[in-house]
Amino acid sequence: MSSGFSGEIYGAGGRSTMNNNNSQRPYSSPLSGILPDPVTQMVHQGRPNLMGKRSLAEFQQQQQLQFLQLQQQKQQQMMLLQQQQQQGIGFYLRNVKPRSYQQSSPMSPLSPVDFSVAAAASISSSNSNVSTMMNTRQALPVLQQPANMGGFLSPGIQNYSTGVSSLNPVQNRATIGVQESDKKMMNCLQELEKQLLDDNDEEEGDTVSVITNNEWSETIQNLISPSQNQNQIQKLASLSPSSSTSSCASSTESPAISCPKQSIIEAATAIYDGKNDVALEILTRLSQVANIRGSSDQRLTAYMVAALRSRLNPVDYPPPVLELQSREHTDTTHNLYEVSPCFKLGFMAANLAILEAVADHPFNKLHVIDFDIGQGGQYLHLLHALAAKRSNNPAVLKITAFTEQAGGVDERLNSINMELNSVANRLGVCLYFNVMSCKVADLSRENLGLDPDDALAVNFAFKLYRLPDESVTTENLRDELLRRVKALSPKVVTVVEQDMNGNTAPFLARVNEACGHYGAIFDSLDATVPRDSMDRVRIEEGLSRKMSNSVACEGRDRVERCEVFGKWRARMSMAGFGPKPVSQIVANSLRSKLNSGTRGNPGFTVNEQSGGICFGWMGRTLTVASAWR
Repeated sequence: MSSGFSGEIYGAGGRSTMNNNNSQRPYSSPLSGILPDPVTQMVHQGRPNLMGKRSLAEFQQQQQLQFLQLQQQKQQQMMLLQQQQQQGIGFYLRNVKPRSYQQSSPMSPLSPVDFSVAAAASISSSNSNVSTMMNTRQALPVLQQPANMGGFLSPGIQNYSTGVSSLNPVQNRATIGVQESDKKMMNCLQELEKQLLDDNDEEEGDTVSVITNNEWSETIQNLISPSQNQNQIQKLASLSPSSSTSSCASSTESPAISCPKQSIIEAATAIYDGKNDVALEILTRLSQVANIRGSSDQRLTAYMVAALRSRLNPVDYPPPVLELQSREHTDTTHNLYEVSPCFKLGFMAANLAILEAVADHPFNKLHVIDFDIGQGGQYLHLLHALAAKRSNNPAVLKITAFTEQAGGVDERLNSINMELNSVANRLGVCLYFNVMSCKVADLSRENLGLDPDDALAVNFAFKLYRLPDESVTTENLRDELLRRVKALSPKVVTVVEQDMNGNTAPFLARVNEACGHYGAIFDSLDATVPRDSMDRVRIEEGLSRKMSNSVACEGRDRVERCEVFGKWRARMSMAGFGPKPVSQIVANSLRSKLNSGTRGNPGFTVNEQSGGICFGWMGRTLTVASAWR
């Protein structure tokens, strides 16, 4: 573009005109008119002659001449632009002499004719071709585009006027990749033009282009197949959240189960929110990783899925209610008490607390009332403990098994009586076994046949959690029994219960508690019972009934209502009992029992807390034994 001074230089002294008529005409580039003329952009470096001032008419005439020259140059650029739009990049080849090859072009897999046709077809049919690029770039020739605007990009990829991308971050990354490819292509084209402009007959055989065949082939392939850039954009853009809703939805409908316990909570939450379809879908996926013969986590998952199905559809999957009153369930529960140190040591703690409470009694007579004697295994240990005590008088043990069943003594109680008497005779302990069948309201010292010199102890080992409280019925059998026992004035009352918030807790809290509590029991069984043992199968079936009843049932149908130790302390205090902390001797004796024999396992723990002794697995308390007076 002209500098606007028309070869005249003005100074204080007058005007001087440069005469270039006799100068040699400079070499004219084939791209003259497209590229700026270097002659018109030269700055006069000679010493200026001071000339006089011009008149106003001469100045206006010069301005009009400059305006006409600018208009003429713009028209030439528009004409050249139209030619470029019609011919594509073919104008780069107009000064190339035809060369004959025995085969296709060494720079491209296509022949020169094929290249021209393919390039023209590609440019005319693609939205990201040269014509679109030229319209986007304010009618500047290709080689004069700014460096940051290079590349054959389709409209809409980037707003050059504002510099703000209109696409999401993933599509911006795709655009950046295409721009880098296009910059490489433009560098190749510029190098090609340089070689073509310097091409002559004398240097034809000696000139070696810096453009390699691979680079040129890649550039031509990008020009011929512009759809590859579009495919790259579409492929990367498909990863964006806005354009992949359907694919992401299909992948999130059935994600893999990475944490079964977390998925169990999610299913319970869906049930609580009334989203039954969502809950059913989660339970279906959980059933795929559940296995009642697999690891402890897989077994817990299988039984929790069954419990939640019962909660979701109690008609097709009825939860266990009457099954918890069956003889089979009673047997499997007591099998758990025998094989799990957390339960077995709870019974031992109750026996030691009883013996410690009556140690100062003048008469060596102990009367124990048991409201759930079970299989009588607890008193086998008590008989051995009494026999180990050195006393001048033989030990006397009276056991009253309380039952509310009609018909009095059954076969199970007779069997317990015979076994205990056999062991007592062998140990030299005088044993009296009695069964009392009456209602709780009729419980009194007279009905029990208590002697004045009897040291009375009441044992609540895994009994109170099966009695409904005020949250279930106004009768409140739990508090009623405690008040009746308080009226008997016992020397000690022992309570052994599971430490689990399963009574008044809402549904979601009970699900979480069941996962934690029974999950720890399943893990602890791996340390004591082989996985393929039939006894363990029956024990776990009993645990599954407990879980289902705790999770799926409400009201009176929820038979088992466990509490945490803090709530048991509050209830015992309201009933008029005071805590009787267990001595350190008892705690140390239980620890030695835990670490002896086959029970030695670092996972089991024995801790003293708030007057009770806590038994647990891996830091989670499972059972608590406490004494009251």
